[in-house]
Amino acid sequence: MKRLTFAAVGMAAALLLTGCGSGSPSGSASSAPAAGGGDGMRNISVGVISIAPSAAVKLGIDEGIFTKHNLKVELQSGQGGAAMLPAVSTGTMNFAVGNPLSVLLAKNKGLDMRIVTGYSNSLASGKDINGVVAKADSGIATAKDLAGKKVAVNTINAQGDLTIKEVVAKQGGDPKAVQFLELPFQDMGAQLAQGNVDAVWVPEPFLSKLLAEGNKLVTYNNQEALPGLPTMVTFTSGNYAQQNPEVVSDFKAAMTETLAMAQSNPDKVRALLPEFMKMPEAVASKLRLEEFDGKVNEPVLGKLGELMAKYGITPSTPDVAGTILK
Repeated sequence: MKRLTFAAVGMAAALLLTGCGSGSPSGSASSAPAAGGGDGMRNISVGVISIAPSAAVKLGIDEGIFTKHNLKVELQSGQGGAAMLPAVSTGTMNFAVGNPLSVLLAKNKGLDMRIVTGYSNSLASGKDINGVVAKADSGIATAKDLAGKKVAVNTINAQGDLTIKEVVAKQGGDPKAVQFLELPFQDMGAQLAQGNVDAVWVPEPFLSKLLAEGNKLVTYNNQEALPGLPTMVTFTSGNYAQQNPEVVSDFKAAMTETLAMAQSNPDKVRALLPEFMKMPEAVASKLRLEEFDGKVNEPVLGKLGELMAKYGITPSTPDVAGTILK
């Protein structure tokens, strides 16, 4: 196992999604067979985002699950699912873990991306793992009240603002009247406190921290818009999948087994966070985690695709079924 390294992913995601052609670039390294050693092990690189749920992959490596499937994994870190798409397309990364909206958007733009497995899902009931928070005295009681307000999300035209718009609309508000701003999650608490934004959309551990400071929850937007919404999936390029069917099949099996272990043993995932995320042990031990599941939730992803078209992220509903490797 190699330690986590940072991959230079090259071009910005915005350039990729506005100028990509049909399929991977000509001569892409993704068409090359996976390298292997004399011991039958195949070397693969897997891109992950530096967030808590990504530690599940590290768990699978540490527990020997990937080795059992003759896979030697090098973890590479990207800034987000969209930012890793160019690296997967060109073969710099063989696989990556990222949000499904970015994968569907890339596929809709003509880039041949394929979802291999599910990964993590927002919680369908109870306390969710992300939500919208406002000051206690803000006068914002429900999502409908966000119309005309400034709401911070980490990325515009992504799952955060998309689901917020849908909840606002469901409650009879005007989703077009919500003013979305981009901010890093770690800066949102300070901007909310200073009054520069009226509400923020944050995941754990920021969500629990802001609520503990006396702010109030406005909505679990994922849960209210699309209960059980997949927050991340694993994906690869169509070329790589075509040229390396056995590796992809073994990766799928290893990831499914890894995620089942993570779901059954959340404390094992939390135990990795102090080193993996440089997170204080006291925070890691109490962190609320997503649901881990290797099964792709195609029905909910289909509804996500419908929302992408409804709110103009894509000109038409993405081909969800055609994006998932069967």
